[in-house]
Amino acid sequence: MIVETIFSTLDESGKPNFAPMGVVWDRNIVVVRPFRDSHTCRNLLSTRYGVANISDDILAYVRSALYDAVLPHFPGKASPCVVFSETCSWREMEVISDSGDDVRANIQCRVLYEGRQKEFLGFRRGSNAVLEATIVATRRMFYEPLWVEEKLMQYGEIVEKTGDAIDKQALQMVQDFVRKGA
Repeated sequence: MIVETIFSTLDESGKPNFAPMGVVWDRNIVVVRPFRDSHTCRNLLSTRYGVANISDDILAYVRSALYDAVLPHFPGKASPCVVFSETCSWREMEVISDSGDDVRANIQCRVLYEGRQKEFLGFRRGSNAVLEATIVATRRMFYEPLWVEEKLMQYGEIVEKTGDAIDKQALQMVQDFVRKGA
């Protein structure tokens, strides 16, 4: 099962990186599949630790995916990592193996610690649409511009019908990012 997380890592100098990342979720092992040229991959392979943060904060997904935001955080409990302050729950992990190919890593991690701050109630339809729009925005270079525009319009209709003010703000950030060609 793939679970959407905000994955946090530290670089060798201790600078945090936060990136939305779908991970393969299992009881004691989490598989992370970042692109090899990403900060997440480089940090995870160099420091050997990372955190899968489960959050209901859709703005944090957008900010970390598209705007390289360093989210508010606190130190890990069982590893030299950082945890997103507004996470519902998290898993601190240590790398146990690295495979994959030249483009994407397939990194298996052993769970060292599981923490919880609040219950995750799930995303509303509007938040789910924003999350999907964010994924499209991060991969827009793989698609025709018209297809990206159509997908963002579809997600915009869902957010307009079912989203709250936060969902609408987050979608606007995604649309601005794509429009600017950032």
